[in-house]
Amino acid sequence: MKVGFIGLGNMGSGMAANLLKASHEVTVYNRTTSKMKALVEQGAQPAAQVTEACRGEAVITMLADDGAVESIAFGDEGVTGNLGKGAIHISMSTISVALSERLAAAHAGAGQRFVAAPVFGRPEAAAAAKLFIVAAGAPDAVDACLPLFEALGQKTFTFGNNPQAANLVKLSGNFLIASAIEALGEAMALVGKAGVNRGQYIDLLTSTLFAAPIYKIYGPLIAEQRFEPAGFAAPLGYKDMRLTLAAAEALRVPMPLASLLRDRFLTLFAHGGERLDWSAIARLAAEDAGQQRQGPG
Repeated sequence: MKVGFIGLGNMGSGMAANLLKASHEVTVYNRTTSKMKALVEQGAQPAAQVTEACRGEAVITMLADDGAVESIAFGDEGVTGNLGKGAIHISMSTISVALSERLAAAHAGAGQRFVAAPVFGRPEAAAAAKLFIVAAGAPDAVDACLPLFEALGQKTFTFGNNPQAANLVKLSGNFLIASAIEALGEAMALVGKAGVNRGQYIDLLTSTLFAAPIYKIYGPLIAEQRFEPAGFAAPLGYKDMRLTLAAAEALRVPMPLASLLRDRFLTLFAHGGERLDWSAIARLAAEDAGQQRQGPG
């Protein structure tokens, strides 16, 4: 397919590279133009502005937050103003349910199609084309995107015709991951203060009761206090908890644990942790218990 790719951060750069490996014709755009260089060397076409990335059958956006997506989506110079009739905007960013609804309406009004397709996976999974993709939108639009999804991930899950459903599923998943991180932090604070080896403890958990990817990924990071460089920066985790709570408020669903997690991120920031991985909230339990920091981060 002929596709534009907007947003070449930790996730997007690997994703765009995998589209090139799958022989798709890719035009890349990033506000920091130096991030396009490696992909251009791999065969991508550079775009000097958003409009140049909107000339194909689809354009993918992989950006940090609602503000970044809004800045390139709307207006005469944005995606909605330049994407062709019937072409597809594939939003793979983790954004709010409300923004997803606005995007769907704007694209429908312009005669375009919109698919929400946020992903689960850290940068290493993006580079290895091992992402899990959560897609929602009109069936014909989602079907048209499948060749792209096959190049980017190991499995695609579809959640109906309304794009915002995919965004809600993604936010709920990130809430569950953050909950697991907090629980791991509290449990390790408990056993660690008693002198139990944290590495051995995680080996036990991930070999028996919790042999799941989240525990296997984050358990060692927390045990070893390896929070830099950030694979998923703490401010993004905070953003996702706020968006989860906004969706919960709109649906009248109390989520007390999500409120706690939001406050954990605020505590981390108050202690200068903005540059750390979001798993750094786990160290707060140990600090609350009077334990000194161990290892990097």
